[in-house]
Amino acid sequence: MNTNKIPEKFKLFQFGKGEGIGGFITNETPPEVLKRLAAIEEDPIPKVQLNQLLLLALEGGVSDGFFNYYWNSNPNHCYNLRSLPHFNPDWFKNSESSPPVIKSLDHLFWGLYRLYIDGLLYFGDVRTAFRKLRQMEESELHEFFGSRGYDSQQMRERGPSLPLLPIPKDDRYLISEMACKSYGETPETESELKSALVEAYEEHKAQNGGRVTIRELLGRSVKHERFADSQQQLMLSADDILDQQVESLQDIEKKYAEVAKKFMKARVDALKNTELYLSMVNDLDVYVATSMRNRQDFRKMADDCDKIFSHPKLKGMHLRYFDPTTSAALGHEDKGLIECLMVKCTKALIYFAGERESWGKDAEAAMALSLGKPVIFYCNQKQKEKFFRDVHPLSRLIDFKTGVSIGAIVTSSLEEVSEIIRRIFENQLEYILTQHETRPGFLKLHEKLTGSVVRLQTNDALLAQTFWNHYQNTR
Repeated sequence: MNTNKIPEKFKLFQFGKGEGIGGFITNETPPEVLKRLAAIEEDPIPKVQLNQLLLLALEGGVSDGFFNYYWNSNPNHCYNLRSLPHFNPDWFKNSESSPPVIKSLDHLFWGLYRLYIDGLLYFGDVRTAFRKLRQMEESELHEFFGSRGYDSQQMRERGPSLPLLPIPKDDRYLISEMACKSYGETPETESELKSALVEAYEEHKAQNGGRVTIRELLGRSVKHERFADSQQQLMLSADDILDQQVESLQDIEKKYAEVAKKFMKARVDALKNTELYLSMVNDLDVYVATSMRNRQDFRKMADDCDKIFSHPKLKGMHLRYFDPTTSAALGHEDKGLIECLMVKCTKALIYFAGERESWGKDAEAAMALSLGKPVIFYCNQKQKEKFFRDVHPLSRLIDFKTGVSIGAIVTSSLEEVSEIIRRIFENQLEYILTQHETRPGFLKLHEKLTGSVVRLQTNDALLAQTFWNHYQNTR
């Protein structure tokens, strides 16, 4: 290749002021460096010559281990290396019988692409990553990146967890906190729902009497100051009998008893399921964050969880996932502690966007992102998908421990949710690296399937310096 065209080929990697890894191959690179790169097809570059080229471009050299890891091996990495631009399996044929070399500009490009992705994924800054990694032994590099991936074979071999108690999907709305407030935590507890129905019926009887639906009685109950703020809660709790008619207190007792029995069964089973979830918390793979305000929300959430986790792509992985439609707590304080613990322990989180968002699931997504965990935002509307992917401030936070920016993976497809989960746990995520057209050094790392920005590096020098001064342990 003509030396004048080489900087253009490597434009993606150019940033800084002509020094460091971002200034390795630019229009300011010394002519002897470009001349040597132009001859790479006929005369492949060994590690000692690559180090000379790096030093001539004012960057430090690399160890044998770094050179072998990034250009002469195709290891099981934390993501899919074979999906990166220009990958060619022929580079690794007979590699053990010949000295390690970089065989082409495409080969050099592929190794740099890997380095830049690794830098954004685990350091938040490419130059810092290069300086941390370049002197490591190959075994150290395997250990470093191996600890950041998942042992998918071990996941498959661990077998299934203890089964949860089944709760009919049509009854799962009864495990909600609102239902618990309506029925009481035990059969002996005063029931707000029953009280509201009885008081409304007494008033109805005093006025006209006759047949009346449960829905109409609950509509009357809001006129009472005691129940004025509970209509949504009461309507949800009585959803099974709302359109049934009653004409006596005995009818109310009977209808109430039928659904209260379902509530108590669902609640007891959901509490037991929570114990089972807690028993597997150290092995939890996926936490599902959502908000459910009506019976249909519970049905749809249960169906969506089934569709995601029963997908053939995930068969045999024995995933431990938290389904919020099958779990209850003794009180909302306990519920908060349980959910915080699960978010802390889980490996990944799925956030279900709805018509309206809630503080609870927003907080859970924010916690997971700030802990550096993969977060998938599922939006069942394209317009909302764009909002979460490109606008919503929660879709991109930082890992508070390392300072690395963490972006959510946003999709409007349940099929893609299953595929992304598979890729996460099989270390097969695919990435695309981009650089801002007018801001050299402003790098973005996109998850390939959805286009979501999952990492970034700013080119604002003051911001970067100030920011990383507070995260010196990663420098």
